[in-house]
Amino acid sequence: MADRDVEQTEERDGSHGAWWAELGTWGAVALIVFGGVAAAWVSFRLPGTPEELASGYYQAARIVAIGLVTVGFTVLGRRRARAAAVEDVSEQERA
Repeated sequence: MADRDVEQTEERDGSHGAWWAELGTWGAVALIVFGGVAAAWVSFRLPGTPEELASGYYQAARIVAIGLVTVGFTVLGRRRARAAAVEDVSEQERA
């Protein structure tokens, strides 16, 4: 109960994000490629492969998934920006 009485003095700013938030398109593509290489590495059981192969595939899949989501959001953001620019141009032409 005493925890509720404690005042939070630490201010948080919105500048801290995930490590992949600022990768951009090419960084995301690099993550996808790296995840594919990691999956191949596990598949061939090269040195450094975990004892349990499922954990290696899981880590590789996580890397690929982060890359795919980042590419998706980057492409979607560019598409929205283009649509907004086209709307602005058409509104200016009407005026």
